[in-house]
Amino acid sequence: MNDSTRSLSRREFARWAGMLPAVLAGPALVGTSTSHAAIPVARSKYPIGIELYGVRGELAKDLPGTLRRVAEIGYEVVEFYAPYFAWSLPYAKEVRARLDDLGLRCLSTHNHFPSFTPGETMAKAIELNQILGTRCLVLSSAPAGTTGAEGWKRLCGQLSAVVPELKAHGLTAGFHNHKSEWAKFGSERLMDIIASQTPPEFVLQLDVGTCLEAGEDPVAWIRAHPGRTRSIHLKDWAPGHESDEKGYRVMFAEGVAPWREIFAAAESVGGVEFYLMEQEGSRYSEYETAERCLATWRQLRAN
Repeated sequence: MNDSTRSLSRREFARWAGMLPAVLAGPALVGTSTSHAAIPVARSKYPIGIELYGVRGELAKDLPGTLRRVAEIGYEVVEFYAPYFAWSLPYAKEVRARLDDLGLRCLSTHNHFPSFTPGETMAKAIELNQILGTRCLVLSSAPAGTTGAEGWKRLCGQLSAVVPELKAHGLTAGFHNHKSEWAKFGSERLMDIIASQTPPEFVLQLDVGTCLEAGEDPVAWIRAHPGRTRSIHLKDWAPGHESDEKGYRVMFAEGVAPWREIFAAAESVGGVEFYLMEQEGSRYSEYETAERCLATWRQLRAN
């Protein structure tokens, strides 16, 4: 998600959290589909997934149906974002069973800062992510009030301090960049501070679109931080207005991102383990957008 979508995310969190009691009181996730057979998935070396924010409207209406649809489209991995934290542990187990039934994996989740603060919230985040089979808890955005180089260094210190505890539970931590984190403080960009002030196992999840909007080179960034770009948000960007289907509304591989060079760097140097499509909106419906983006991905990879 880019900076302009943070408030939208919070509104949708409230809406989804408000709907959750009704969801949990309704039919169980497992076995609610019309077909009970698992969808076969051929595992690829670099699985292609979807950040579920890209289908947020459908997800808020029908979580099990959304999971089934993205599996049918051909995605192998999903990344849940902040509203998942409202789930109860039994509900998370139902979601995991649903994922297994569909041949999907959840390898990372997007989280708010309390999930990285030792205490009950972090304990719940750990348990939820263990249930889901997650590898990495990603900080979706810095907490309010994080300003200046020193403020970011303090945040990095807090994030680094919980890495050993997460590791003990088979997890690690990461950060998802936005356009604002490419800003400079003197000679250093915030992203340079984040990279230098966190341990090597701390994941630098690259959002390509926001990197490009900031005028930065995603290939150079990946190469400068070997082994740390373990997941990438496949978001394109093009200069222009969203009303003209530019900005973040440009479809995957229709913007200015040098995708083949990004893939080459990520797979030879960056340590990428999986990719996540994240289209924040387009001229098509959410499902058609997800389907078209995946078709383009397959064409790029085939060539």
